[in-house]
Amino acid sequence: MPIKPIHTAADHEAALARLDTLFDSAPGTSEGDEAEVLTLLIQHYEEKHFPIGLPSPVDAIRFRMEQQNLKPKDLVPYLSSPSKVSEVLSGRRRLSLAMIRNLIGLGIPAEVLLQEIRASPKRPAPRRAARKRHLVAV
Repeated sequence: MPIKPIHTAADHEAALARLDTLFDSAPGTSEGDEAEVLTLLIQHYEEKHFPIGLPSPVDAIRFRMEQQNLKPKDLVPYLSSPSKVSEVLSGRRRLSLAMIRNLIGLGIPAEVLLQEIRASPKRPAPRRAARKRHLVAV
């Protein structure tokens, strides 16, 4: 198969089929080099056409806990108390910046943990300030 960019779903299928035949090729051989180039082309096509979003912060924490055989009590040093651990893992509490800084120490990427903060809508002005303005205007 001649190496060429992957532009269509048909090209993608053909490249996958060819890679399947080359899968056990030895590195450094012409077949191994072809498999390496095809892998890069397929990866580029799939990243563009089938993007995978970031996991939620809670899913990332649970995944890291599973990887490192951590129990909820093991997160207390990162989240400050057993009740906060429970609230975060159940989704009842959002992560604070201090918690995020601590969780980065577990090897969870900052961009995953910060996505809730970035997506948070702006908070409305407190009602108290609005009442004060009204009283001044009268």
